[in-house]
Amino acid sequence: MFEKVVIANRGEIAVRILRACRELGIRTVAVYSEADRRALHVRYADEAYAIGPAAARDSYLRGDRIIDVARDSGAEAIHPGYGFLAENAGFATACAEAGITFVGPPASAIAAMGDKVEARRRMKAAGVPVVPGTDTELRDGEILAAAGRVGFPLFIKAAAGGGGRGMRLVGQDDELQRALEQARREAMKAFGDDRVYLEKAVQGARHVEIQILADGEGRVIHLGERECSIQRRHQKLLEEAPSPAVDAALRQRMGAIAVRAAEAVDYANAGTVEFLLDQNHDFYFLEMNTRLQVEHGITEAVTGLDIVKEQLRIAAGEPLRHRQADIRPLGHAIECRITAEDPFNDFLPASGRIVRLFQPGGPGVRVDAGIQEGLEISTFYDSLLAKLITWGETRDEAIRRMAEALREYRIVGVSTSIPFHRWLMGDAAFLRGDYDTSTLQARAPAQNGGFALAEPDREANRPLAALVAGMLNHGGRRRT
Repeated sequence: MFEKVVIANRGEIAVRILRACRELGIRTVAVYSEADRRALHVRYADEAYAIGPAAARDSYLRGDRIIDVARDSGAEAIHPGYGFLAENAGFATACAEAGITFVGPPASAIAAMGDKVEARRRMKAAGVPVVPGTDTELRDGEILAAAGRVGFPLFIKAAAGGGGRGMRLVGQDDELQRALEQARREAMKAFGDDRVYLEKAVQGARHVEIQILADGEGRVIHLGERECSIQRRHQKLLEEAPSPAVDAALRQRMGAIAVRAAEAVDYANAGTVEFLLDQNHDFYFLEMNTRLQVEHGITEAVTGLDIVKEQLRIAAGEPLRHRQADIRPLGHAIECRITAEDPFNDFLPASGRIVRLFQPGGPGVRVDAGIQEGLEISTFYDSLLAKLITWGETRDEAIRRMAEALREYRIVGVSTSIPFHRWLMGDAAFLRGDYDTSTLQARAPAQNGGFALAEPDREANRPLAALVAGMLNHGGRRRT
């Protein structure tokens, strides 16, 4: 096992990885930008190194500086968390060239699955079902011609993309040219690559993903599925495990296909294979996230495994400790993403200083957070503040625990998504498990309800239609 690891990230995921390292007896090294000098992950680490100004491109995205920190601190490995450099094949290669272990998959797997067109080709060759679409690089005129073969409605997607960036839903032919131009511009801005492809829009589909673990000796297992269909503009708001739409037989089929997908690119470490599940229970490969997922905690809650520890063990050369038959999910878990966004103002990013903080607890309640009272929340980085996870023997119990935990949660000084999640815990469709990726958008114009803001110093109501419509539019040694 490693003696010292650099955590190349910030916020709640950096704290999460730091804790896993401590439990394994690994000394930790944090990196931080000027904006994060007083952040929680800096205090928790055994050592902390400044790597640049607030802008991520000058700090957390500077792989050369992070590798220098690993060398200077004597760390043998770097854990990238998620976001920033986690799915950067060039960074994984640079780590290997520097003799430092990258806690993640091989650069070749990252590259293969990071290019969505190449990933589709690989998956089709491996017998993994994919959504009908285009599998080659096409010029604009060729894409316009191909759209008729794919059929409307369809998605334009960025070949180098993810997270909904560079993606446009096109309902009919006369919308295609403008959407194509917008998608290319957004893809170039986000990824430095304006290649796009077409994919048939699967109507009424659920977004269901399978967590996998693979070691360096070719052994691959899956840890069951997560339901991720509660989304705003293709961004996940809530996840649950298991999915209300997946039974034991379907779980076995999807899990086997996810394992096949990982084997097709010689995958190692933790990863997630994402599928679209249609109303007939047919499923199609969407993409593979070659990293730890934000929502990994709900899989941990139902399986009892610590996925971050497993990542570290695999990266250190240890074989998988579990067989597929050992994985027996128990109960139900839900995760609410607590973000610095204002659900009463089009879910716009929020900033401010946290002046009061009360985080819930009790049986079956877990909070992964990187915040504290007095912390200044800026708009330099992703808006995720914390992940609130509840577990219950049944889905109903997990929902009741989540509703109570959300009532207890208090973050004063910055607007958060907590009011939206409070409403969701009482929504009839959600309680039935009757939803898909289009549910919020389809229902937004018809809703007329209202609810109170979560902050204790504000009480207000606003029609739910406006709320949802707006939501859719949008410690140790320090070295400097």
